[in-house]
Amino acid sequence: MPNHPLAEVFGFPVDNFSPEAERHRKHRLCPFSNKVANCTKDKANDPLGVCSIFENENLAVTCPIRFREDWLIAEDASAFFFPTGLKWTSLTEVRLEDKHGKSAGNIDIVLVAYNEFGRIVDFGTLEIQAVYISGNVRRPFEHYMEDPSARYDMGWKKHLHYPRPDYLSSSRKRLAPQLIYKGGILKAWQKKQAVAIHKNFYNTLPALPEVEPEKADIAWMVYDLELDTTHKQYHLIRKQMVYTMFEPALLKITSPEAGRLEDFVDHLQEKLDAKMEDGESPDAPTLTDIINQ
Repeated sequence: MPNHPLAEVFGFPVDNFSPEAERHRKHRLCPFSNKVANCTKDKANDPLGVCSIFENENLAVTCPIRFREDWLIAEDASAFFFPTGLKWTSLTEVRLEDKHGKSAGNIDIVLVAYNEFGRIVDFGTLEIQAVYISGNVRRPFEHYMEDPSARYDMGWKKHLHYPRPDYLSSSRKRLAPQLIYKGGILKAWQKKQAVAIHKNFYNTLPALPEVEPEKADIAWMVYDLELDTTHKQYHLIRKQMVYTMFEPALLKITSPEAGRLEDFVDHLQEKLDAKMEDGESPDAPTLTDIINQ
């Protein structure tokens, strides 16, 4: 088990000291098709070059740009959006507006299919879902970057605010709102959507009701990072394609699973008992008595 949270920094494992890895760290380069050559995560002039972190023995992808390796996600999405043989290309960071001209946010990637005259004949949208981090990942990152060859196996477990993936916040604060606002507009237009997501993130979601690909509104493209031990580098690998309809998937993600009513009643009873002990009427009926009447 790693002693620290850093899996990939500027595109390479922290214990990779090949000339290419050293060059990327020195110049803070991004090898995954960022909008510029350099990493721009968090701060353009002082980027937080962490692509993925360790989650015990697993990895968690923390940067959406990491999913752009070899543009596998665009190829997979195009196969869902368009018939075979249709020409297409990708546009990034496309503004989406509602009926009143107000922004519904930017779409990560729009794939556009075009004819021999260069006119758009269809399009589909691709959203990328990395995971938020709870804790502080910049401190171990900066500590490592001061002396990578001496600190690639540094111990960081005992530090406060040890960084961990926050899947719950990622789904509630990022994934669900995107599906509601941007996805709702695209559904009204009857346009297909794709979501690129890391395997461990997807596994935290409730089981989505699947349909045949030809009936689907959304393709959930599930990826993982696998280590090439020869070249000491992780590569993006497609693990699963899950096809769903828009409304059932959205309902499943945004509807929490109810716990036991009895547990909530017991919790209320404890609070009521504590309130009584503070001097309020001891003869008041218990909440359980009220419910069972």
